[in-house]
Amino acid sequence: MFEEMRSRRAARRLTPGDGRPLKRFRWWQLPYRSLFYLRLPDGGGGQAVYAVDVKRGQDQTSSEAKADLYLDGRHHARSRLPAAFPVPGGTVEVRLSGFGLRRCHYVTAKGTEHLLVPDAASAEGRRAHLDRAHPVLSRGIGTVSLTALVVALVMLVAQLAEKITEVAVVAERVGAFTSPVHPSFWGNVVLTAVTLAAGTERALRLRYSRLLDGTAG
Repeated sequence: MFEEMRSRRAARRLTPGDGRPLKRFRWWQLPYRSLFYLRLPDGGGGQAVYAVDVKRGQDQTSSEAKADLYLDGRHHARSRLPAAFPVPGGTVEVRLSGFGLRRCHYVTAKGTEHLLVPDAASAEGRRAHLDRAHPVLSRGIGTVSLTALVVALVMLVAQLAEKITEVAVVAERVGAFTSPVHPSFWGNVVLTAVTLAAGTERALRLRYSRLLDGTAG
């Protein structure tokens, strides 16, 4: 029943496409545009090529936040975000996070998920190429990003705990807590910059954790 309600809501967010051609990805669109592809059988022995075109940095809670679906190079449908585009055999789900894309997956009717293939010229495509060409370096970068977000989360929790236990009633019940780390102004600036970089790197791989990326975003 829940899935049926979600499908109805997704359908209400859809509007038909206008048939315009898909524009080629340009290098200056790296900071804000994401473009992904999905190939599916067309029923006639060939393949249909679907493309999801979405701008990063949109406020997903706004009615103006949109994603576009193209079929064989022509505009096929548009949806408010989060989007669930019906395609043969399932749906293409698109969601944003605070750093970029959270999901761009083909979900089959059986529930299996497949990440769409990013355009080679896009930021996600370049990150995927790095992963294929230099897997050790790629894993190292991923580990650094994860570590940075874990450290940021721990520091945030410690500072919040200190603030909460400054309240007399709370301190009487659980005792006072003093955070072991008190970053300076510039320390906070650096931590914020590192957290943003780490979150962006993970978004380029469509890695998302509600605890880490949700808190940081």
